[in-house]
Amino acid sequence: MKYCLLVAGLLSGAFAATVESPHKGGQLTLALSAEPKTLDPLKASDEPSGIVRYLTGGVLIRLNRQTQQLEPELALSWRNLENGKRISFRLRPGVQFSDGSPFRAKDVCFTFNRLMDPALDSPFSDNFDMSKGKTVCTAESDTSVSLSFPGPIAAVERLFDDVPMQSAAAQKMEAAVLGPFVVSEQQAGAYLVLSRNPYYWKKDERGVKLPYLDAIRFEIQRNRDLELLRFRKGDFQIVNNLDPELFDRVKAEAPDTVRDLGVSLDSEQIWFNQVANSPIPANKKAWFTSREFRLAVSSAIQREDLVRVVYRGHGSPAAGPVSPANRQWWNSSLVAPAPNPAGALERLRRDGFQLSDGVLRDKTGQPVEFSIITNGGNKTRERMAAMIQQDLKPLGIRVTVTTLDFPSLIERITRTFNYEACLLGQINTDVDPNGQSHVWNSSSESHQWNPNQKTPATEWEAEMDRLMAIQASTPDQAKRKAAFDQVQKIVVEQAPFIYLANKHNLIAVSPKLGNFDPVTLWPQTLWNAERIYLRP
Repeated sequence: MKYCLLVAGLLSGAFAATVESPHKGGQLTLALSAEPKTLDPLKASDEPSGIVRYLTGGVLIRLNRQTQQLEPELALSWRNLENGKRISFRLRPGVQFSDGSPFRAKDVCFTFNRLMDPALDSPFSDNFDMSKGKTVCTAESDTSVSLSFPGPIAAVERLFDDVPMQSAAAQKMEAAVLGPFVVSEQQAGAYLVLSRNPYYWKKDERGVKLPYLDAIRFEIQRNRDLELLRFRKGDFQIVNNLDPELFDRVKAEAPDTVRDLGVSLDSEQIWFNQVANSPIPANKKAWFTSREFRLAVSSAIQREDLVRVVYRGHGSPAAGPVSPANRQWWNSSLVAPAPNPAGALERLRRDGFQLSDGVLRDKTGQPVEFSIITNGGNKTRERMAAMIQQDLKPLGIRVTVTTLDFPSLIERITRTFNYEACLLGQINTDVDPNGQSHVWNSSSESHQWNPNQKTPATEWEAEMDRLMAIQASTPDQAKRKAAFDQVQKIVVEQAPFIYLANKHNLIAVSPKLGNFDPVTLWPQTLWNAERIYLRP
């Protein structure tokens, strides 16, 4: 699941680029918390798959994560026509895929035809399909191509950062890429190696071919303590998303190796399963689809305590779907809910629930109890779930916490829907609301609480569909902001996601890395991987 947020400022000063001459060669090694779900870049919706997509994929237009400006990549130039209903590109000549074959306009059309194919069910297709019609790609020559959409798309240029170009001729997609690295080796459950793309088109200011590194090795490591131990031993050069406790521990031992980059664009939240055909009891479905029940749970949660205890102060209570770091798109009228157990009980009473002898019962007399699943090995989420468990006890609600390995968790929330509530984070990778279409559109597979709806299940979801279509189609920035502000307001009022906290970006880095320049936008530490080098 992904959001698009705009960061308030740049936090790269602490890692200003070195003036020494970069050293070429070597292997950067770091951990992934889970194995990539897919190597198909057009299907990559989980974070590990997204990292591989970013490092191997070549895009027409790239969002510079540091300047937050769009830059030409495989497209030398582009023209936004008819208020975003059509866009034309002039392609960079002489570019080759990693298998040596030429990149041409026909590959752009192949990519978009595949992206928009309903059979693929890409999480990125909704961004280009707000008007629900046919997208037409026309290759005028080998270096000239245009795309026509069924309706205007606001800020359409920004969407191309998520669409790696694919070869129309390659038999294996991962063997023909246009990014700085190519998948060279993979052992299921153990590791993934990305090697230098020998045909990568970029050079540095001295004319040296990029990337500098020979390879990036990702080791599948779910245990954060072991990951940190290997960092201390020098096996890993970067640790991303450090647990706050581990961050403070390393800071005490080696303060020069850790950085708190400030509030992130990511969020932590829980949601209840509202899928109509899910294999959970009917009485629980009735609870979970009740707005009053969801809001009661939300108002019982002590968010300040979560930040203080779980994040050790490295975070802030979350008000809604957009972090306050996103000053352009954040709805500043929204505030994090103050804990109100008495108000929560009153909401539940109005909804037919009764508290008796310390047990909350629904209108049929059934005791209210549910389980929260989260990914095992993530101490932050495990502690957060345990605190929520305690916060709901005064309401008479019994909560059990179940930890699962990540593949099993994904299976439950995306395929079998055999779960009651889930606590997870959302990684925000874009900087424009169009990138959130796959979360808020009721027909999307990433509309997590009730995905793939043929028609909106509720009036408020239908209204969100309408508002997202407005913000995606109008060129008027004020109208886009007003529409997306209202989407955020609906999300807070209806609580399909119960937002808990916005954590800080906490990282550890080896002093051996040069040109290491982390930013707030995802992927914070690898956004400029082709320029990172290892000092000898």
